[in-house]
Amino acid sequence: MTKRPEELALMAEAGRLLASVFGRLDQLQLIGMSTMQVNDLVDRFIVNDLQSRPASKGQYGYAYALNASRNSVVCHGVPSADEILRDGDIVNFDITLEKNGYLADSSKTYLVGAVSAEARRLVAVTYEALWKGIQAVRPGAQLGDIGYAIQRHAQRHGYSVVREYCGHGIGREMHEAPQVLHWGRPKTGLILREGMVFTIEPMLNQGERKVHTEEDGWTVVTSDGQLSAQFEHTVAVTRNGVQVLTLRPDETVA
Repeated sequence: MTKRPEELALMAEAGRLLASVFGRLDQLQLIGMSTMQVNDLVDRFIVNDLQSRPASKGQYGYAYALNASRNSVVCHGVPSADEILRDGDIVNFDITLEKNGYLADSSKTYLVGAVSAEARRLVAVTYEALWKGIQAVRPGAQLGDIGYAIQRHAQRHGYSVVREYCGHGIGREMHEAPQVLHWGRPKTGLILREGMVFTIEPMLNQGERKVHTEEDGWTVVTSDGQLSAQFEHTVAVTRNGVQVLTLRPDETVA
């Protein structure tokens, strides 16, 4: 479950490369693009520019380099040439990259054009909730501390936390132990140790937390049709705290 220093170095490299993918996405004018166009751009950038592998392709039979989850889609949205990003949308791009046999996983919710104040607030609070969870990571803390920090922040602002999906250990495989819930009680669950690597990826809904999966078997949507937002980072437990392996150029550790 824990990673050796040489493994952590390889994962940090994968994380740095994945962060640069989001830097590329930040440059896009998303209005009018299809989610498939974004997928194809990311696929080419990872393969040709970064000499890496888009690790979602082929995982569990999935065919694309990213998930594109727009508006009421909670997660696992499938890119489509028919899905055009419109002024006022929010969309989460979830991407996993493999380099030298090790994986990094991250996602970011983008504001497309002139987004409503309500949607902008949801996205901002979701991002804050991610960092509340990250700030709870340190040796000797417990997984419940992470979930509690996220849940408390979300509920304080009137949002619900999706419980059906969670963060996960990561390394040579996309999904390793442990599961990292985004809700819970402090001082419960697995004790964190130096060298553990896992994702934190809260999904917050405007309305109720209930979700359902559409007929394609992938796309998860809010049951009440209200908006959902998500952010994700891959983190490592260090001797003194936490290292965000997928930290993007526009971010600083809070």
